[in-house]
Amino acid sequence: MAEDVVRRPRGQASRRAAFGTRDIAVDLGTANTLVLVHGEGIVLDEPSVVAVNAMDETLLAVGSEAKRMIGRTPPHIRAIRPLRGGVIADFENCEKMLRYFIQQVHSRRWAKPRMVICVPSGVTGVERRAVQEAAEFAGARPPVYIVDEPMAAAIGAGLPIADPTGSMIVDVGGGTTEVAVLSLGGVVASQSSRVGGDEMDDAIKQFLKKDKGVDVGDRTAEAIKVRLGSAHPLTREFRATVTGRSLLTGLPESVEFSTREIREALEEPVEVIIDTVKVTLDRTPPELVTDILDQGIHLAGGGSLLIGLPDRIRAETGMPTRVVADPLGVVVEGAGIILENFSRYGEMIFGDDGN
Repeated sequence: MAEDVVRRPRGQASRRAAFGTRDIAVDLGTANTLVLVHGEGIVLDEPSVVAVNAMDETLLAVGSEAKRMIGRTPPHIRAIRPLRGGVIADFENCEKMLRYFIQQVHSRRWAKPRMVICVPSGVTGVERRAVQEAAEFAGARPPVYIVDEPMAAAIGAGLPIADPTGSMIVDVGGGTTEVAVLSLGGVVASQSSRVGGDEMDDAIKQFLKKDKGVDVGDRTAEAIKVRLGSAHPLTREFRATVTGRSLLTGLPESVEFSTREIREALEEPVEVIIDTVKVTLDRTPPELVTDILDQGIHLAGGGSLLIGLPDRIRAETGMPTRVVADPLGVVVEGAGIILENFSRYGEMIFGDDGN
């Protein structure tokens, strides 16, 4: 089994402070958005969700408050996840959300911090420019630098990306799985699939519908995945009960299921993740594959915490596989390292050393 992962405490959006011109890093993720301020660490970790008035699109809530509204809103209120499947599905509300989060940690309008924003690699050039403009409107110093999440994750994990050796990072996020092999400061081979934690949640919901006859919400499915989901046989299997809406009567009904059944329900998305890793390895030069065999495959993102996923990938690829020390924060931490060492990483990634 992979080693235990220790999460450090993080601030919430209510922690409002004036950080002057201190640089800011943002991980704009499908499931969560994290903000790191140079010298302060991670100061904001909130769900990437907004709630708006359906009549006039007025912003009502952002982050945790908006996520609590999912599945519970009256017709005139919509709870939205602006990023889906690794792309910006709702640009206008994504812009509102990003602006809101940045303003929570940067309140001095006369001070313009340098900013690095991490986005899924599937985001288009037009969307990247839109993210830059939203950040600049919120007070960032132009230009705002955009970096792909796998690159930031590799840097945050401490992988030797600048060396002439191969390093593999697998970032299993909410909407995508992104795999990259890096060497000499660049991406040598990569592959992305629109399968992540969201698809795992959907798989659990479909299993409960088809096999148990009950409908449950996204938050319930996510809780089952986190507590009882697995990608590899467990030493001890468990049974649990969940309450949902009966598809037959429309009334609340409790049903029992096993961890084995949940693992079988998750098999399809897990297989896609493993296939994405295999395809990337197949595209990697033999010398770098040998390096990866020595260093191992590094897993990041919330999906990497699925019980048994490192063991499953190890069994399927023959490669040592481990979860990085802080899989949920490693992307924004990598962006923070880029900011701290901009003269080194700026030229390598953006062609700009900041001078």
